[in-house]
Amino acid sequence: MLNKYPLWKNLLILVVLALAVVYAAPNLYPPDPAVQVTPTRAGAEMSASVMSRVRTILADNNVDLLADEVNGSSALFRLGSSSQQLGAKDLVQRELGDDYIVALNLAPTTPDWLLSMGAGPMTLGLDLSGGVHFLMEVDMEDYLASRVKNYREELRTRLREEGIKYRRVLIDGNQVVLQFVDAKVRDEASSFLAREYSEFLRKETRISDQYGLELTITEQKIKEMEDYALKQNLTTLRNRVNELGVAEPLVQRQGSNRIVVELPGVQDTAEAKKILGKAANLEFRLEADPGANRFTTEEYPFRSDEFRTARLEKTIITTGDSVTNAQPSFDENGFPQVNIDLDSKGGAVMTQVTRKSIKRRMAVLFVERKPKTTYEVVDGVETPKTIQVVEKSIISLATIQSTLGSSFRITGLESAEASELALLLRAGALAAPMYFVEERTVGPSLGKENIEMGINSVILGLGLVLVLMLVYYRTFGLIANVALLANIVLLIAMMSIVGATLTLPGIAGIVLTVGMAVDANVLIFSRIREEMRAGRSPQQAIHEGYNRAFVTILDANLTTLIVAVILFAAGTGPVKGFAVTLSFGIITSMFTAIMLTRALTNALYGGRRLESLSIGGKV
Repeated sequence: MLNKYPLWKNLLILVVLALAVVYAAPNLYPPDPAVQVTPTRAGAEMSASVMSRVRTILADNNVDLLADEVNGSSALFRLGSSSQQLGAKDLVQRELGDDYIVALNLAPTTPDWLLSMGAGPMTLGLDLSGGVHFLMEVDMEDYLASRVKNYREELRTRLREEGIKYRRVLIDGNQVVLQFVDAKVRDEASSFLAREYSEFLRKETRISDQYGLELTITEQKIKEMEDYALKQNLTTLRNRVNELGVAEPLVQRQGSNRIVVELPGVQDTAEAKKILGKAANLEFRLEADPGANRFTTEEYPFRSDEFRTARLEKTIITTGDSVTNAQPSFDENGFPQVNIDLDSKGGAVMTQVTRKSIKRRMAVLFVERKPKTTYEVVDGVETPKTIQVVEKSIISLATIQSTLGSSFRITGLESAEASELALLLRAGALAAPMYFVEERTVGPSLGKENIEMGINSVILGLGLVLVLMLVYYRTFGLIANVALLANIVLLIAMMSIVGATLTLPGIAGIVLTVGMAVDANVLIFSRIREEMRAGRSPQQAIHEGYNRAFVTILDANLTTLIVAVILFAAGTGPVKGFAVTLSFGIITSMFTAIMLTRALTNALYGGRRLESLSIGGKV
């Protein structure tokens, strides 16, 4: 029988539409502006006293608090309006100090029954809903100082290997100063350094009975190192953003020593700041012998017990920069651990040192650069000032039972610490320390009024299309309008399911999708008119109209889809946002313009004896 779908096909269409309604529904529930409080130390609990302090400070400053809740180790305080967010954040941060990260957030209001089905709202880009913006600066001075220290340790080792006897290797600013017993040894060292270290400018000095050699890093080498540090930090930050799972982030260089990070629609800004800003690294050192010279050793507390300390050698075996992979797991007793793999250079050094140090203890030192906020009075106004503090603590001190190679494990961690350490090492260590210069929420880049005008233009355009289709194609126009509305619901549902980010150019893609969906129906309805003018019966005209228009619609949409995929693959930012909605829109419009309208037409006209069709125009 012409124009009749089998039952399974009708049921399939109904199921798809029902799922689309469910997964598009969360977008009807706008999130609440909120302030999120998270302890800086991994694994720390959110205490009731801290919750009470935050409630009190908000109430005393007339900030509307809708509700508060604890999610794991973080607390979320929902506020009455977004205009109170920034002020509330500053108040709470000052009250709690540097032991807690206070960040702006958007608290979802999606009902639990939708969340239980895996449904969530669509992610909005920075130009629509805003997000978080970080401006981070690389501390080049500190980075160069650390490189000079590395050179000092490396030169000590290389000179010993070459049999060149030196008295001392010192650091003077950004210079390495070598001291020798006589000029002959100094000349020998200078010749060796000229062959092996072209990045140094050498200058001979003489103070009393000391024959010195001053080594200064060349300007070209300094520029290379700074460029490397910035590029490595860019790569590391991108890796960390990927670990956070943020949709369509922006991580780009700004100037010679700054990096901009924008996280659109991010739901956990506290965790983002914690992971992005943490300059965590590892240092592997041997425990100092009881009679070791105190000038060659340093004392550090344990991370798990700050009152317990151990004295370690200053010489570093290797660092987290050599880590190629790190995964959290559990040992045979169920305790957390991190399995670490080193690169070839780090593994060779580890093997060389541990082969000679069996039965000695080796420490894993956790190095963390943390921001500390102080307040100073400037022109009678108390102004916050952020400084960077380096904290080092021992997370493991174990006896070397056998020679270690490129793979080993770190124990003595809590579960949350193991996961966080593995993430940071896996994403890569920062080549140079960084600190936050600026942190702010980003409102719509084109302004609230422009965004409202953009959304209104979509509604206006859609309304005009609906009216014109109804007037020109009558009953078939009504069928096309129902399919067009279903198309928008399907598009929103698809973007919500896959976690795609909607941007302002993405709205332009939706507008284009509306036109393309109507275009397909216009082709079908025009074909039906032509078939009726050719003398076919209404049922035959419907059948032939859909069948013959299908090839044309498929070709047109397929070529457009190929272009959209190329735009997505090659484009960035706004271009990619446009390509996403265009791609999804092509898929959904093919479904609604062909299958859904055909199902509605079949339900209305199929299996009936018809004399004419309400399709407008002369037939």
